[in-house]
Amino acid sequence: MTALTAILPCNDLDASEAFYGRLGFVREGGPDDYRMLSDGKGGTLHLTDAVAGWLVPGRNPFGLYLYAENVDELAAGVADLILGGKVEDKPWGMYEFALSDPDETLVRVGWPTRLRGAQAG
Repeated sequence: MTALTAILPCNDLDASEAFYGRLGFVREGGPDDYRMLSDGKGGTLHLTDAVAGWLVPGRNPFGLYLYAENVDELAAGVADLILGGKVEDKPWGMYEFALSDPDETLVRVGWPTRLRGAQAG
């Protein structure tokens, strides 16, 4: 098995952990200054304290994409945070929504439109 996990710098680990908790991620371990989160379905994310000056408001260069079959369920849990306020099929073939975490990291949550249609049928 091979896996790749993002290590995301954060200014406030508690706020970031709470945010990702709304997307189904729970703390699996790590010390207080390094949080290892998992969604129990194979998704993992590590949160670490940001180095001073890395995360400038309005200029966060980081982004994450969460592939999840249960897009609508996740959207319901973060409806107040969805950028543009909607979940939709995108021209690039994904059914998705976007939001920003407490440090303005762009987080997109989606699933391929073609697979979503196959599940419904």
